[in-house]
Amino acid sequence: MGCRSLDAEGDGPGVSDERPRLGERTRIVQAGRRSEWTGGIVNPPVWRASTILYDSVADLRAAAGRDTHHRLFYGRRGTPTQWSLADALTALEPGAEATMLYPSGVAAIAGALLAVLSPGDELLLPDSAYDPTRSLAGGLLARMGITTRFYDPLIGADIAAMIGPATRAIFMESPGSLTFEVQDVPAIVGVANAHGLVTLLDNTWATPLLFPAIARGVDYTILACTKYVVGHSDVMLGSVTAAEGRYASLRDAAYQLGQYVSPDDAWLGSRGLRTMALRLKEQGAAALAVAQWLRTRPEVARVLHPALPDCPGHEVFARDFAGGSGLFSFVLAGGTDAARAALIDGLQHFGIGYSWGGYESLALPVDPTRHRSVTRWEAEGPVVRLQIGLEDEADLIADLDAGLARFRAAA
Repeated sequence: MGCRSLDAEGDGPGVSDERPRLGERTRIVQAGRRSEWTGGIVNPPVWRASTILYDSVADLRAAAGRDTHHRLFYGRRGTPTQWSLADALTALEPGAEATMLYPSGVAAIAGALLAVLSPGDELLLPDSAYDPTRSLAGGLLARMGITTRFYDPLIGADIAAMIGPATRAIFMESPGSLTFEVQDVPAIVGVANAHGLVTLLDNTWATPLLFPAIARGVDYTILACTKYVVGHSDVMLGSVTAAEGRYASLRDAAYQLGQYVSPDDAWLGSRGLRTMALRLKEQGAAALAVAQWLRTRPEVARVLHPALPDCPGHEVFARDFAGGSGLFSFVLAGGTDAARAALIDGLQHFGIGYSWGGYESLALPVDPTRHRSVTRWEAEGPVVRLQIGLEDEADLIADLDAGLARFRAAA
């Protein structure tokens, strides 16, 4: 299911010449479309397979003894449909070796961590991490004898003081998916490299278009492709892209765990990827406009959007990111859970549901206090997380305006 990197023109791994590197939007359109996979049509077709037939016993035995990368071997190892998406994701990460696909973002996180951690190891995890990542650390990893220590997401280079003899890996999520602290990834990577540690980053919010993680020194960058890659709220999908020299352990763990993505889901992921740059740009601009409008409202105490100066880690965001995406939170000025529910329940253009990154807007009540171990979350009132889709921002603002009126009445 994995795929090694091609250069921007698709010549193959390790090819270098004097041609200029293509822009991101061009790479998104062209990547993963090898002629031997497409057969002369625009998109690679859906190759469904379990059994692969061989011409002879000798042919079968030879296949088992060679690298099966990009070779039909058995359906679980993938077909050109899966290889195409993995290849395209690798092409978006300058300096990457290859990408593995997983059936969800959580599966991708688990696959990456299980590839680098062993019993007795210690993992450092930000206190702002996605709740399923925390659950994995306190559940399966703990049962395997892997300990986890949580750290302040804004710790930066001071994370050096937390490294002990058993520390093996540092996991990052920047920004955090509820409270949006932006981590100083380059500083943490520098410390990790000095101590021989592995670094992993959940880069779902930014994608490589806004933060090219491998180029910044991260060893493994993880996407819940369910979000912006797919973009249409109809597929569960995840990926891990590895830096040079890091792919083999990732691939071996995925094969041993039997991780597999259906070709139909991979095809839908490839379809969504082609428009990701355009959607991300539109959703990012609309989200910032909505966030700036919310800042003007007396019912709102704070807006947690990395592009705003008062968001924790904004200076790092301004330094390292190429822009913002469509997900952020805001803190209400007082009020109750019932008043927050009145705000959300009456919204006409925001669905109420988990996930984000699709074309439709969502509103979700979140309670960060429940997801903290070493840092304290204090807020002036309840928190609402917004996913901004592709609707007209004026319609979304009018909808929120009416929602804040309901909040005032209920509060």
